[in-house]
Amino acid sequence: MQKDKRQNSILEKLNTDQKVTTLQLAEDFRVSEDTIRRDLNEMAQKGLLSKVHGGAVSSIQKLYYYNDNVIKNQQEKESIAKKATSFLSDDMSIIISDGTTNLAFARNIPKDIKATVFTYCLPIAMELTEHPGIEIIFLGGKIEKKSMVAIGIDVLNKFSDIHVDMCFLGTGSIGPIEGITEGSYEVSLIKKAIIAASDSVISLATSNKLGLRQPYSICKPPEIGFLVTELDPANPKLAHYAEAGIQLL
Repeated sequence: MQKDKRQNSILEKLNTDQKVTTLQLAEDFRVSEDTIRRDLNEMAQKGLLSKVHGGAVSSIQKLYYYNDNVIKNQQEKESIAKKATSFLSDDMSIIISDGTTNLAFARNIPKDIKATVFTYCLPIAMELTEHPGIEIIFLGGKIEKKSMVAIGIDVLNKFSDIHVDMCFLGTGSIGPIEGITEGSYEVSLIKKAIIAASDSVISLATSNKLGLRQPYSICKPPEIGFLVTELDPANPKLAHYAEAGIQLL
């Protein structure tokens, strides 16, 4: 296939899927990955798409994707995400909070699942547009530009009007005595509202967050249904959390 036809086909795929990978394009067009990288670089220079790690996204959607190159502990977060999907079943209503671990979780949600998802995180909302069976309800308010999440009283008020089966809480710090804590007052208010709106709380945390404590309390261990980390539940680092009554995955 000639280069111009190949690049037009790449644009068509982006219009449909919003994101493409270098590996998949190379397989589809039966060319080398280096050829695809040159195509993507040329198209990015023309403003036709936006390059990301491992592929490209639509230039229209580029603001809604975290740069995978700057996400720390990607392997651990991917492991947590895969574990967390075991909680999902059809017709559930869930809240997904912000954070790159939760973004990894959203990316791992099966495409055929039917559910209602509430979120205040733009990248997660945009990621879920690729799931035909998921109804996405974005709880909007003032957008914090750096993290691309909605914050403020509008978001809090919207959480007070809903009730869901389960929430998946991105967790900055968690201890076996103090529970989940946060460094931002505004974020702490939102996460408290999320917990109040949920029947069950699933905390997603990489192991480097264990034992840390920040100024604002979110919830104590009895309110946490499950703690999901990349570690085996029998790992000694998790023993005190099990003793506190937190179920581990």
